[in-house]
Amino acid sequence: MTFPPPFTANARSVGAWVSALVVGVFVALGTFGDARGQENAAVTATEGEAARAAEPRRFVIRFLTEGEFPPFNYYDDEGVLSGFNVDLARAICLEVNAACDIKVRPWEELLIALKRGDADAVIAAHRVTAGTLADVDFTDRYFYTPGRFASRAGTDYAEVNPDRLDGVTIGVAKGTAHEAFIKAFFRDSRIVVFENPELAREALQQSKVDLIFDDAISLAFWLNGSLSRQCCEFKGGAFLEPKYFGDGLAVAVPRSDPQIKSLINGALMRVRQSGRFQELVERYFPVRIY
Repeated sequence: MTFPPPFTANARSVGAWVSALVVGVFVALGTFGDARGQENAAVTATEGEAARAAEPRRFVIRFLTEGEFPPFNYYDDEGVLSGFNVDLARAICLEVNAACDIKVRPWEELLIALKRGDADAVIAAHRVTAGTLADVDFTDRYFYTPGRFASRAGTDYAEVNPDRLDGVTIGVAKGTAHEAFIKAFFRDSRIVVFENPELAREALQQSKVDLIFDDAISLAFWLNGSLSRQCCEFKGGAFLEPKYFGDGLAVAVPRSDPQIKSLINGALMRVRQSGRFQELVERYFPVRIY
């Protein structure tokens, strides 16, 4: 699992005479403003370079991942390791001017290998939970996996909240965090529990339920894929309650190596600032999940 962009507000004009005055001031001080802007940009660049120089130096970063969790990490049709996590690891290495050594291990061996010292970091879409924190440390979160509603295209569910969905039929997969969330907050809806998400989606296609609630990532790929037959679309916004959907995805790092955590956090920040992170999100997630 893009992060929502910050909200911005456009300044409004307060009258033609104010606009004319402002234009006159800028014309008079244009040279000074350009010089000051260039000076500020130079200072910012210098500060960034200084911060990067102060970071611990690594000539190679050894990442572990696994190969069976598309779109995060998987082998493509030509047998090449690909995915959002893989490209993000490479972007991190590029930011810190280090070589990238990315190896694949089975999921259940990843954190064990990290604790044993076989790698510097694990980037495999690990959720930050109390259980995982007992074994390893984590970097800043780089992705969140929200829950979202979907319904048939054209239906009037622009807003999804407990009052709006009173009496509405909601399908959800059995034994999931999504079932627990729906039963906790949408008690006045008619909740239909299915054995798996695929059956819930089929029920939505056949209009046996009004909406379904599921993981936004898998829903996005279903909505954009051939199996949905373009029947349906997201409704409402994303739900990110950590109690149900975890505290985000992060890179796992050893507790014994705080330097690698600092190094990766700095690189993640710069990957976001450069716009590279957004490019990766748009490449691997065809439907906006937030």
